[in-house]
Amino acid sequence: MHPQPLFMIGSHGVYAYGICMAGGIILCFAFLLFAMWKMKFNDEATDKILIIGIFGTGFGIFAAMLFQSLYNYIDNPAAGFRLNGSMTFIGGLIGGVVSFVLVYWLYIYVIAPHTKIGFLKNNMNATLTDALPFIPIGICIAHAFGRLGCFFAGCCYGAPTDSWIGLACSAPNGIHSAQTVIPTQLLEMIFLLVLAAVMAVLYFKFRFNYNFALYLFAYGVWRFLIEFLRDDYRGEFVGEALSPSQLWSLVMCVAGAGYVFLQRFVFEKFMKHPELKAAAAKSAASDAPSEEPPANAGENGGGTPGGEG
Repeated sequence: MHPQPLFMIGSHGVYAYGICMAGGIILCFAFLLFAMWKMKFNDEATDKILIIGIFGTGFGIFAAMLFQSLYNYIDNPAAGFRLNGSMTFIGGLIGGVVSFVLVYWLYIYVIAPHTKIGFLKNNMNATLTDALPFIPIGICIAHAFGRLGCFFAGCCYGAPTDSWIGLACSAPNGIHSAQTVIPTQLLEMIFLLVLAAVMAVLYFKFRFNYNFALYLFAYGVWRFLIEFLRDDYRGEFVGEALSPSQLWSLVMCVAGAGYVFLQRFVFEKFMKHPELKAAAAKSAASDAPSEEPPANAGENGGGTPGGEG
C-alpha cells in the first residue's frame, strides 16, 4: 500500500493509483490496436474506433465520479451535491459504453452520410459490431490495473481477517493500520486478468462472438459476491441488504443474457468480418493459376527448337 504521493510535480502529487489507472488505459488501447490489426481492420476503421473509444473513456471517468457523487448525495443530502475525485467502476462502465455507442451511431447514421469532408466519410471495412467481441478484453485489462491502483491507494478494501490471506491495507483503523484485511482489490485484479485471458482464447482461437455477454454476466456475478467481502462504505440499497453496486451487478447479468439474443439476431447482421474477407482473398490469390508458362513448355511442343516434330 502506498497512499502517499510517489513524487511531486510542482505542488501536485503523483500517486501510484493514478499511474496504475493511466497504465491500464494505455495497455487497453494497445491491446485494441493489436486486435484490430490482427483482425484486418483497415486504418480508417482502426483510427475512428480508437478516437471514439478515447472519448468514451473520458466520459466514462466523468460518469464514474458522477455516480459516486450521486451515491454520496443520496446518503447525506445535507452535505449537498459535490463532484469529487471518488469513482465507482460500474458507473464509469455505463457512462463509457453508452457514450461510445451514441457517438459511434451518430457518426455512422448522421455525420458520415451527409458530410463532404473526406476524413469524415465512412470508408471503414469493419463496424463496431466487429469490435464488440474483443472490446471487453481491453476493459478487463484497464480495470485490473485500476484495482491494483486501489490496493496502493488503500481504498475498496475487504473485511478484517486474521487468516493467511489478510494484508495490511486501509482498514477502519487508518491508512497505516496494522490490521490485516481481505485484499479484495488484488482478488478482483486476478479475476479480471483471468477473465481477459479466457475471453482472448475464446475469441482469437474459436472466433467466439459473445464475449460481451460473457463479460457482463461473469463480472456481474463476481461483483455481486465480492461486495459481501468488502468493508469500505459503498452506500445502501433496500436498507442494508444490498449495495448500489450489487443492484447494478444484477442489471449486468440480465443485460448479459439479453446481449446473447442481440448478437444472434441483430449484431451478426451488421458484422463485416474483415478477417474472413482477407483470408478468402489470400486463399484465392494462392489458388489462382500462374500466368507464366511452365519451365518445360518447349520440351513437348511440335516444331519448337530442340523438338522432334
